[in-house]
Amino acid sequence: MVAAQLKEIPMTKAKSKRKPTSRANETKRNAVHLKPVTKQAAHQQPQSAQPTARRESKKAHIIAMLRTPGGATIEAMARAAKWQPHSVRGFLAGVVRKKLGFTLASADGENGRVYRITDRMASGAA
Repeated sequence: MVAAQLKEIPMTKAKSKRKPTSRANETKRNAVHLKPVTKQAAHQQPQSAQPTARRESKKAHIIAMLRTPGGATIEAMARAAKWQPHSVRGFLAGVVRKKLGFTLASADGENGRVYRITDRMASGAA
């Protein structure tokens, strides 16, 4: 009975070892490139004389939709803000109800559940 002989397979080794980097190279690599600081007072206005119009935010757009007498569905708000429906529901619960304290009314409509902000404040801080 001939015992099976094990054949040794040589493992290849790296031909060159990695050279350690010096501290000088490391600081160059990790250096933050900043623009030169110009001396401008904080109260000075920018160079352009015309004020730029601020774009209406997605949150403000959804709140405006909720303030309409007809209200808005979750699908309509999701399309308007380009959000997922679960994000709209989270916004309604977390921001509209809790943070802003609005009273949010919902009712079944023809196209689904319709949400709207009523005039009363939920926090009673009026």
